[in-house]
Amino acid sequence: MNIVLLGAPGAGKGTQAARMVERYGVAHISTGDIFRAAAKAGTPMGLEAKRFMDDGHLVPDEVVIGIVAERLAEPDVADGFMLDGFPRTVVQADALNRALAESGRQLDAVVLIDVPRELLLERLTARRQCRGCQRIYNVLWDAPAVEGVCDTCGGEVYQREDDNVETVSSRLDVYESQTQPLIDYYAAQGVLKLVDGTTSPDEVFAAVAAVLEA
Repeated sequence: MNIVLLGAPGAGKGTQAARMVERYGVAHISTGDIFRAAAKAGTPMGLEAKRFMDDGHLVPDEVVIGIVAERLAEPDVADGFMLDGFPRTVVQADALNRALAESGRQLDAVVLIDVPRELLLERLTARRQCRGCQRIYNVLWDAPAVEGVCDTCGGEVYQREDDNVETVSSRLDVYESQTQPLIDYYAAQGVLKLVDGTTSPDEVFAAVAAVLEA
């Protein structure tokens, strides 16, 4: 089974990715992980990506595509994969289709975990962190027993600057502008599977399994 997983920050994509890998036994290919692995291994594409990242620049499409293509050629991908964080653009999606076709493969499904923007904002701005032990809380479902005080070490629990409404809204704007063309692209190909991400993690995974096993 060859899958692309899409979802906004706060949609619960990480939780579902782990469950999908466990259930279907596919290789989990996260672009962040493979960038670091390729750079560490010293592959030409990995070193090229590292140069852009070290300079604080976005890695160009052709380098991203090259690294993903290298990863898709590795033996553990023979029984299937789940791509997480790639493709991000229609150009990358086209390149992925070509790379798969060259090896006699194709995408079986593109799973989009869909959560309304208002709920994403609520989830992402609810995160808190302890200044002392760095423990992460969420005031919606995992708040400290005493507001502002860490259960573990007694340190101050605070909201990080990147978790405020303005910063989170900006992140969601970027996601939406990048991802909508991709959603339209895969919908036109008939491989897009929409899953309601507003329910519990168990219910979301049941819905994911239902669309993948239909």
